[in-house]
Amino acid sequence: MTDDATTHEAPAIFNSKTRPQSADDEISNFGKVNYLEVTRHQHDQRLDNFLLNRLKGLPKSHIYKMIRSDEIRVNNKRCKAHDRVQREDVVRIAPVELATREKPIISTEFAKSLLARVVYEDDGLLVLNKPSGIAVHGGSGLDFGVIEAMREVTGKKYLELIHRIDKDTSGLLMISKKRSTLKVLQQHLVDKTIQKHYLCLAKGQPALNEQRINAPLLRYTLASGERRVKVDSQDPQAKESQTDIIIHDRFTINSQSVSLIEAKPLTGRTHQIRVHLAHIGHAILGDDKYNVHDKSGVHRLCLHAWRLDIPGYKTITAPLPEEMADWLPETTKLPE
Repeated sequence: MTDDATTHEAPAIFNSKTRPQSADDEISNFGKVNYLEVTRHQHDQRLDNFLLNRLKGLPKSHIYKMIRSDEIRVNNKRCKAHDRVQREDVVRIAPVELATREKPIISTEFAKSLLARVVYEDDGLLVLNKPSGIAVHGGSGLDFGVIEAMREVTGKKYLELIHRIDKDTSGLLMISKKRSTLKVLQQHLVDKTIQKHYLCLAKGQPALNEQRINAPLLRYTLASGERRVKVDSQDPQAKESQTDIIIHDRFTINSQSVSLIEAKPLTGRTHQIRVHLAHIGHAILGDDKYNVHDKSGVHRLCLHAWRLDIPGYKTITAPLPEEMADWLPETTKLPE
């Protein structure tokens, strides 16, 4: 056995007519009891994350309710959301009201364009230069996102997101091709040893060329149900958040003062760069959530995941997309 995961014998809870299916395969019928056998690809994964990846479209709250209600069992035993599944464990999933999605229909043209955006690949890691306007995964009314499309066009059973970027943010997205790479790189993210660099166009011109924004962030929900984030130094639920910024150029767009800013998040909060820059009065151009009175005339969120510094890897970069680069003066020198 070449995998470093330790196998163990799962209890005999099946008869000859009921055998578990591999957890690598999609569930075909959610209306019946399903038994999934954990493979090396899911070894040591938290149970809630294991279920979220296999019950796509089911609200997270419902999955937690199923665990609490004993509708989920591991090796015929009660379990908790934070339990970690092990290779050859058998996870029992009670019937759920979840419409099975047909596989996304990916046009040949889109497939080629997506594959052409792969900027780095080895046996465990794939890094894609994601275009703006495409979500990283399906759900919330979307038939598919980047990860579903990549699984379909590559034919690979195991592809998992290592992290996420906003739908309207373009740039570098890390995707694992094997479980061991996922675990290593996600631990780097936890340890803050991966440095992400973003380039953005923001309104106004900060006085300082470099500064650190240190402002706690709180997630909240609008009356419409839409999720937002704000700076809040009073609420104990707010999370410590820091972003370093460097100003690379100052110019105007349609008579509006604008800056080209490099942002380096030191923490990984939802909408962190967008909210932090809006907080100091320099909201990102094209941001329909945190810059609603934008008069620059740009037609996309001008935020691009530009560079990744990953321990053990060469520096990975993605060029600034044309729809952002076209706004820059000819004299602007992009960072290298």
